[in-house]
Amino acid sequence: MSASRSDEPPRAWQRMLSGRRLNLLDPSPLDVEISDIAHGLARVARWNGQTYGDHAFSVAEHSLIVEDIALSLKPDISPDWRLAILLHDAPEYVIGDMISPFKTVIGEAYKAVEHRLQGAIHLRFGLPAEMPQTIKKLCKRADIICAYFEAVELAGFEDKEAAKIFGRPRGYPADEDGKLRYGLKPLPVAKAEILFMERFELIEALREAGKKPKTGRASR
Repeated sequence: MSASRSDEPPRAWQRMLSGRRLNLLDPSPLDVEISDIAHGLARVARWNGQTYGDHAFSVAEHSLIVEDIALSLKPDISPDWRLAILLHDAPEYVIGDMISPFKTVIGEAYKAVEHRLQGAIHLRFGLPAEMPQTIKKLCKRADIICAYFEAVELAGFEDKEAAKIFGRPRGYPADEDGKLRYGLKPLPVAKAEILFMERFELIEALREAGKKPKTGRASR
């Protein structure tokens, strides 16, 4: 007698537009495609969509700004770590952007899934499974700075409240009212996806250039 559908294990994979099927229980780097990541992150809203503007502020756009901020904090950061920072929220193309309070409610289960996905993503693009502590701290600092600006410019937070939660960023000029602003503007989905892909390709070109042996004039 054949097994009924109810006897089959629950499906734990997601089909991507590239045709890949990514298993969330055991994600394979072979099933990770940058086109799927860019497409997904451009459609995932930060702050659960509770932001001003005609468009959601996407995780793709957030990732671009975090990488910009990290580069401004450490201009000599290597292309490898620039890519790791660009991809710091890449698992959210599968699991979505869960706000910090909800992560607190879920606890370790969320972190385990996120960690498996991040590891597969890093392996896919030739990055170490874990970032060094110095790069983790740089990424976290850039992420928090970006979150502050998102909070006050897009999510309706008062400066004082945002500063209490995220800290007030240093090194950014204040406007005439004494408020710090980054100038965030939520982008249409297609634009955010294109810009994310362009940044990825730029960093990949820098990584490839760094791998080429330097040639010099042969001595006579």
